Amino acid sequence: MPILGSKGAAAAKGFGFTSAGKAPVALDYLVLAGGGGGGKGGGGAGGHRTSFPGGTKIEVAGGKSIPITIGDGGGTIPTPNPSPGPAGQNSVFETITSAGGGAGGAAGGTPNAGGQGGSGGGGGDGPGVPGGQGNVPPTSPAQGTNGGNGSGGGGLYSSAGGGGGGAGTAGGNAQQVYNASIGGTGGNGTANSITGASVTRGGGGGGGGCPAGSTGGQPGPGGGGRGGYSGTVGGTAGVDSQGGGGGAAYTGSTLAGGSGTVILRAPSTATVTVSPGTNTISTSPSPDGSAKIATFTVTGTLTVED
Repeated sequence: MPILGSKGAAAAKGFGFTSAGKAPVALDYLVLAGGGGGGKGGGGAGGHRTSFPGGTKIEVAGGKSIPITIGDGGGTIPTPNPSPGPAGQNSVFETITSAGGGAGGAAGGTPNAGGQGGSGGGGGDGPGVPGGQGNVPPTSPAQGTNGGNGSGGGGLYSSAGGGGGGAGTAGGNAQQVYNASIGGTGGNGTANSITGASVTRGGGGGGGGCPAGSTGGQPGPGGGGRGGYSGTVGGTAGVDSQGGGGGAAYTGSTLAGGSGTVILRAPSTATVTVSPGTNTISTSPSPDGSAKIATFTVTGTLTVED
């Protein structure tokens, strides 16, 4: 009997029943990077890349554990101007890297142009100060858009920052209205239903306005922060797990961008696990109910069992 048992095990191995022979699993993905921090210009949204719906899935071998990186938003720097907002950080799944959002340009200092990234940061104050370039490095389809231009005569007075670019539309340019100013509107994010419900992510941050009577830029839908203005109304940070760009501050201090996320959609027959426990596995609420959804909000590991 022991001899027969050994022979049976060898036969099983020959038919591919060991972990090394597990079939690959095709996964749809949404990879969203961290948004850029706002300066006087709004922060750019984190790069937004997805295969859902209708794109090319990524095949992952059964029995494989895959590291997932979640990009943080550009952090807060509580210092007076001139301070450009820090750029967001990249998010990564297998061969897909989404670039962190560009920094919002500084108030009255250097560099006051918006930073480049997944989406570009809004330009700081000054006549036609340019917003940052989005979709850097380039992907197809594009992972983001450009930031808007700043306006004004420079310095803190009668000047405004451009809006940060969003995943869906570019940031708006700042405007001058007599002795006041209007910060640029953050660009729109992009709606996606990889989880079974439509969610908009990757909004750009609004630009800051100055002096009294000015208006801060509105946030881009999808987690962007609002721009501050007039020294009395502060901007707001980008929303975590939505990759939103940080809103601009009235002064040159910065407001943080929102962190990114990675969402993976697996067939209902697949067995997948995630770690650490902050990340989750759920069932798609879509009508067909035919998917498992792995959602990563912090850096961790995906394991595919079959």
